[in-house]
Amino acid sequence: QVQLVESGGGLVQAGGSLRLSCAASGRTFSRYAAGWFRQAPGKEREFVAAISWSSGNTYYADSVKGRFTTSRDNAKNMVYLHMNSLNPEDTAVYYCAASPLTTFATTGWGLEDREPYEEWGQGTQVTVSS
Repeated sequence: QVQLVESGGGLVQAGGSLRLSCAASGRTFSRYAAGWFRQAPGKEREFVAAISWSSGNTYYADSVKGRFTTSRDNAKNMVYLHMNSLNPEDTAVYYCAASPLTTFATTGWGLEDREPYEEWGQGTQVTVSS
């Protein structure tokens, strides 16, 4: 059974940085994509970033480009979200998600879409104070 566990959330002042981690277990993820999504109170869950576990290609929402970076460590089955220049609008619960790359290839969904992600973590709270 696939498990995703996020960690690294917390309270940070505006302009600060945090690194979120996502530990994946239960299978080999070399042919998976991992995504980061966030959900603020009263808002829809939105795409933040994604990475292909095999190629390392990354994708970002416009709102975080230049500030956030996602990376992976294949040997440790870990995915990271490095967040810099945080602002109060980044306050949300952040979720790690994963799905086989074939799911995207066969359905036509993009890595920025929520629907194709089959596995989700429990989320970690990020709060940015002004």
